[in-house]
Amino acid sequence: MRAPDPLPPTAQQVAEATREAMVRDDRASRLLGMAVEAIGPGTATISMTVREDMLNGHDICHGGFITTLADSAFAFACNAYNEVTVAAGFDVNLLAAAHLGDRLTASAVELSRTGRTGLYDITVVNQRGERICTFRGRSYAMKGKALIEGLPVGRQGAPGRRA
Repeated sequence: MRAPDPLPPTAQQVAEATREAMVRDDRASRLLGMAVEAIGPGTATISMTVREDMLNGHDICHGGFITTLADSAFAFACNAYNEVTVAAGFDVNLLAAAHLGDRLTASAVELSRTGRTGLYDITVVNQRGERICTFRGRSYAMKGKALIEGLPVGRQGAPGRRA
């Protein structure tokens, strides 16, 4: 009797595999000390502590570093389907200052993903839950191009309906 074929990976398992591949290759996020706290299909949460070398002339975190944190969460969220996806554009609103030692957390959520394009909202908060930044990202998928060969590509290829 032949053993049954193994079940295909769940959408969560695909997202976790993409996280590992991206963490390995994302030198910018690693240089800034970012840590991926959570990932799922179309979602990601990444954190970073504001260091001395991230401060501007006003002794607050440079907005570019806050934007980079949000952009990294955006990248992890939109690549979680194992389909190479890049930014097509984004809008950033800096709402409050971040200071030396603040732990910033960016949480990305997919709003829409249709065909090759997606829309994601990312919120950055500090350790007190105060909103520091909002970021809206627009993504463009390289249709069918796998981030990790051998894994399902796209939402249709990563069934998340199993328990």
